[in-house]
Amino acid sequence: MEYVLMIIACVFVNNIVLSQFLGICPFLGVSNKLSTALGMGVAVIFVMTLATLVTSLVHVYVLVPMGIEFLQTIAFILIIAALVQMVEIILKKMSPTLYQALGIFLPLITTNCAVLGVAISVTQKFDIAAGSYLLDSVVYTACSALGFAVAILIFAGLREQLELSRVPKAMQGVPIALITAGILAMAFMGFANLV
Repeated sequence: MEYVLMIIACVFVNNIVLSQFLGICPFLGVSNKLSTALGMGVAVIFVMTLATLVTSLVHVYVLVPMGIEFLQTIAFILIIAALVQMVEIILKKMSPTLYQALGIFLPLITTNCAVLGVAISVTQKFDIAAGSYLLDSVVYTACSALGFAVAILIFAGLREQLELSRVPKAMQGVPIALITAGILAMAFMGFANLV
């Protein structure tokens, strides 16, 4: 039951984009079309889950035992950048079609603050001494990434619909996108009483 509540909380209530405001740049920049939003959502789920697993292990087995937790942000940035580069190289050799499908999204994830934000929040949210630290952190991260994907897909669908609608000239583009994002954030807040 604890994991079901965590899933609902991460995807809907504490959505990393709509309530924590992490990953706004790709949320607004890549959400013009549903196909590009889907690619970004899948790439974020994969990279965020893998990056948080690696950063959690580094935090538990390197930073904390050595007493250098203050280097956490720098270490996590380097790990995420290196991990994205390794994934890109491996995908290019092993699965060129998947590499082509992800295209520009993998390098974009390197600068996505949602990946770093979730990796840091995991170290603050969960107790290292708990036996289920890694499982909890991976579930939390996967659900947070799923929440990012759900939000960007809904937003992309709304933006595609807005392209077909008559929007006043002064509101076209970014203004109507920001208003739509605000309304979407309020809609997601309706789930707050579920947890």
